[in-house]
Amino acid sequence: MGNERVWVAALLVIGDEILSGRTQDRNVAQVASWLNIQGIRLAEVRIVPDEEARIAEAVNTLRTAYDYLFTTGGIGPTHDDITVDSIAAAFGVPVIVHPKARRILEDYYATRGGLNEARLRMARVPQGADLIQNEESGAPGVKMENVYILAGVPSIAARMLEALDGKLEGGRPMISATLGAYAAESEVADLLRETEAAHEGVTIGSYPFFRNGRHGANFVMRSEDGDRVRETAEDLQSRLTAAGFDPVLGGL
Repeated sequence: MGNERVWVAALLVIGDEILSGRTQDRNVAQVASWLNIQGIRLAEVRIVPDEEARIAEAVNTLRTAYDYLFTTGGIGPTHDDITVDSIAAAFGVPVIVHPKARRILEDYYATRGGLNEARLRMARVPQGADLIQNEESGAPGVKMENVYILAGVPSIAARMLEALDGKLEGGRPMISATLGAYAAESEVADLLRETEAAHEGVTIGSYPFFRNGRHGANFVMRSEDGDRVRETAEDLQSRLTAAGFDPVLGGL
């Protein structure tokens, strides 16, 4: 297992509204979960403002550092949606109106007031790009080499990801199991370290909480090997029970 190729991706979240706090991002979790199913690890997330130079710089850094780069946000019909322009600048190519994207939008808006100049902006792509199908709202996503340009609206981004199911090369998906217990991390730190050390290829993450006046934590075991995850979960459950705690499979 240790010699297998690990495929990694980065996510670039684009938008002033995310940085200002006006909009709460929900795409990180769904992109990470989707990538895991494809056998790809989300290794880095960056958030940048709606500034062409900042977007282009981040795109060029991340697309060369990782197997895949996903971006969310900034591909709508308004003047401040500049992701396509910024990624075209990163690749050093012009922006064009993709003929197929135009036809898709013409059909979609045929009974919705027609295709106007603002809506036509959603057919713009960097020259040489391919389209990502979008069954939610018509306007397609964009693929430029190893860069996948998704919508910022989570439901639309989800449909674009669905269109990419099984189309990206990856490894084995990450399997996880969770145990929860009312135990302070400081009380079980050594126990967690010892359990992880006893199970090669499995990592254990600890996520504390304070609830009903009590400290507790959820312990998440991850590996590409489902049997190893199960064995580790059983071992940790036994160790926590022996230490006087009452672990709950599935977490608290």
